[in-house]
Amino acid sequence: MTGEFESRHGFPPGNNEVRLADCDDQAAARALAQVTITPADLVTLYDSIGDITWADVDSGYFLHPASGVLVRLQEYGLVDLGADQKSDGLVIGSNGGGLSYVLGTDGTVHRTRAASLDEPELDKVADDLWHLLELWERSLRRFVAHGGPGYM
Repeated sequence: MTGEFESRHGFPPGNNEVRLADCDDQAAARALAQVTITPADLVTLYDSIGDITWADVDSGYFLHPASGVLVRLQEYGLVDLGADQKSDGLVIGSNGGGLSYVLGTDGTVHRTRAASLDEPELDKVADDLWHLLELWERSLRRFVAHGGPGYM
């Protein structure tokens, strides 16, 4: 299977997994909820899922661990979602192309247009965290079935 993947895509397969949460992940999620307005869905997710690494799907999909989200929040603060939004957001993930996924305190998910978070331009990509995960799953299924790009 590895040889087939490499011949099809031109590089060996990377790390692709959904890692189950451990006690440290759960504690970090609770700490995150205490220091900022964190959508309950994110805390619920981190109760079961530690992080997601799909390095080989499209340019990659990465849901950062709660500890990483917390450290980034402490170092850089919330992301301004723009004047037309009613909330700020947490950087919860990224893709292999350097774009970030930002979860608004209202639950919506946005993606940056460029790799920089300095004065970011963002597009809403999902109504909520579960919608984002559904879109990622569609991309995964499409990639597995056809090897082509997904929806995100």
